[in-house]
Amino acid sequence: MADSDQSGYKNPIDGTPTTNGSNRANKRSVATSDYVLRFLAFAATLVSVIVMAVGKQTKNVPVTLLPNLPPINVEAHAKWQYMSAFVFFMVINIAACVYSALTLILAIANRFGSKGLDLAVILLDLIILSLLFAANGAAAAVGVLGYHGNTHTQWKKVCNVFDSYCHHAAASIILSLVAALMFVLLLALAASRLHKRCL
Repeated sequence: MADSDQSGYKNPIDGTPTTNGSNRANKRSVATSDYVLRFLAFAATLVSVIVMAVGKQTKNVPVTLLPNLPPINVEAHAKWQYMSAFVFFMVINIAACVYSALTLILAIANRFGSKGLDLAVILLDLIILSLLFAANGAAAAVGVLGYHGNTHTQWKKVCNVFDSYCHHAAASIILSLVAALMFVLLLALAASRLHKRCL
């Protein structure tokens, strides 16, 4: 009788019985992975926002008014607020940071019990991932222009002047991509969990 109580589930691959204790251990392992990934996504987006926010820089740039006159120095400022792509990037990363924190709290409170809530979280994870990719793509495009310019449109590179600002922006984008990777892993984990439920 004890053997039948312990072997209520069979491995779908080889048909061998799996104990209830093993099932509970697997669930704990999946839950722990979910906690860790959501915390890493929260931390990465938080640091990404902070790095971008503190990356402002001011430089004196020489400007030539007339060919026969010496250039005059003009104070120029570089801030993330001046580029719409970076504004979009910041808004999305702040939203992803808040969302990661809320879902982490829900997960720790063990509120992911119903299938409906599970599916809603998966859908929201997918939306956040899509927005992060869009924001990173837009910010990276601006960053490439800043580093290399565009000879076809005569847009000059600015990162040779605002080097610190560009380094902060690049680091912020990398951190945001790390957060996006965490959401990819969360979706893979959710897909695996749903697959096991269907067996």
